[in-house]
Amino acid sequence: MIYNAPIKDMLFLVNEWIGIDRLNALPGYEEVDTDLIEAVLEEAGKFASTELLAINREGDEHGARFEDGRVTTPPGFKEAYTQFIEGGWTGIDASPDHGGQGLPKLLQSLIDEILGATNVAFKLYTELSRGAYHCLAHAASEDVCEKYLPKMVEGVWSGTMCLTEPHCGTDLGLLKCKAVPADDGTYKLSGEKIFITSGDHDLTENILHLVIARVEGAPSGTHGISLFLVPKFLVDDDGSLGERNGVQTASIEHKMGIKASATCSLVFNDATGYLIGEENRGLAGMFKMMNLERITVGLQGLGLSDIALQNALDYAHDRRQSKAPAPRPDEGAAADPIVYQPEVKRQLLTIRCQVEGARALSVFAGLNIDIMEKSPDAAAVAAAQSTIALLTPVIKAHFSDLGMSATLSAQQIYGGHGYVREHGMEQLVRDARIAPIYEGTNEIQALDLVSRKVTGRMTDFTNQFLSDWLAFLDERADGDAGEIAAAARAALHRLIEATQWVQAKAQAGEDAAMRGCATHYLRLFALTIIGCLWAQIIDSIKDKSGEFYDVKRKLARFYVQQVLPETASLLDVVVNGADALAEFDVSDFAS
Repeated sequence: MIYNAPIKDMLFLVNEWIGIDRLNALPGYEEVDTDLIEAVLEEAGKFASTELLAINREGDEHGARFEDGRVTTPPGFKEAYTQFIEGGWTGIDASPDHGGQGLPKLLQSLIDEILGATNVAFKLYTELSRGAYHCLAHAASEDVCEKYLPKMVEGVWSGTMCLTEPHCGTDLGLLKCKAVPADDGTYKLSGEKIFITSGDHDLTENILHLVIARVEGAPSGTHGISLFLVPKFLVDDDGSLGERNGVQTASIEHKMGIKASATCSLVFNDATGYLIGEENRGLAGMFKMMNLERITVGLQGLGLSDIALQNALDYAHDRRQSKAPAPRPDEGAAADPIVYQPEVKRQLLTIRCQVEGARALSVFAGLNIDIMEKSPDAAAVAAAQSTIALLTPVIKAHFSDLGMSATLSAQQIYGGHGYVREHGMEQLVRDARIAPIYEGTNEIQALDLVSRKVTGRMTDFTNQFLSDWLAFLDERADGDAGEIAAAARAALHRLIEATQWVQAKAQAGEDAAMRGCATHYLRLFALTIIGCLWAQIIDSIKDKSGEFYDVKRKLARFYVQQVLPETASLLDVVVNGADALAEFDVSDFAS
């Protein structure tokens, strides 16, 4: 397979759309310039396209192995991981206080896309570590941070997130893992956790498990959940590794995709754990990691969409079949490259306009995360926090759905060659399939959006968010930007109508999500907001000329003509589709 990191497109979004000055205005980012961002992305692209892509297929074929109680990664993974930590990739957005580089989250999101495109399974060994780092940096005591975080940033220790149990997935209030206070201020944890990504492996010296459990006597439900740090190896006061802790790997899962990533069942048997934050308030700390992981999972879908597009386009230029419609590229040829066939062009452009629109949304989110964490302006921080809360379920669900649809469309372009292993497309499809499932299924993300993010305490913010976009679009009426803005405005009016319907149901005491509209509403939201972003992007280049900018205008026009019209049918289903669902009883399935 091939992969060329889309650095030119990324830099365009940062420099000509968002504006590097918006990053420079934040404390700590004053020296971050275009040259630095370009250099980091170039190195990320080089490492990903050479080292990670080279071991992706072998990793899939060999898989992670579990033998004699030990997990081993596929050939080449340890060597690639050594290069990864030597390159400083484990500390890009970590605090310099812990040995990190302190670079923007926006830049990290672009790197995440690149890494996810070339080797999702490898990336997962580092991805959870980054989430665990930020969770501890946010919620742990200074002593814990000093003891554990520098090694995580260095990459010689890794981290996990231990939530799911055999009987309990997203409904964490049902967990049974228990924690018993010990005399020395630690806790003894006992229980089983399943589906733990990177729960055990041979890449790092130690693995730090972030585990949620219930202290004896704690309230039932989510209000009685506490968060603990449970190292694989205990750490002595001098920072050296001590004895093995009471956590063992029971098995690893045999999965459809991401086979090189070890997904483990872990058993905790009186394992020593350290309380993070306060008792019974564990989810408050863990949500820092959970929300970061949800966005990062979305970026996996985006990366896989892009590498699928690049390879499908390369294949479509090479594969000759049938004669293209006039004017043909070569009138004397017996057959033309399939890229000239309108249906193939449509499939390729459908992927591309959505990939570039999704990337814009990820950059927009990355900027807001940086504002949320760095801005001295309290009002700006509050607005950014609400923006990220609103967009997190959208990015996770829509981007991971895009990963599935894009890889399937790219596979279709390959025809029969896409169904066999040699070209790599079937692995992309299998690797993409997990993203709509883990970190909360996409249906749960949709429920979160409808039941918590556009209603309740966030009602006013959501309405203002949509109103601000409407005001922007109302002011754009000329040239290419006007055409795109008009289509985006029509979609936005549909989204506003659907939002008002959802909010009216909530005010009447009826949860609209229970009417089966949530998934359709989330897609309506995502397609519309990306349409608004396309309008803003085209407006930002209205005075620019040249092939690069002309292609952006064509892509935006394709998006609003071929993708955005779906919002009309989505609105209809949201508002009018509930009765058919409600009248169908569970007993009817047997008929």
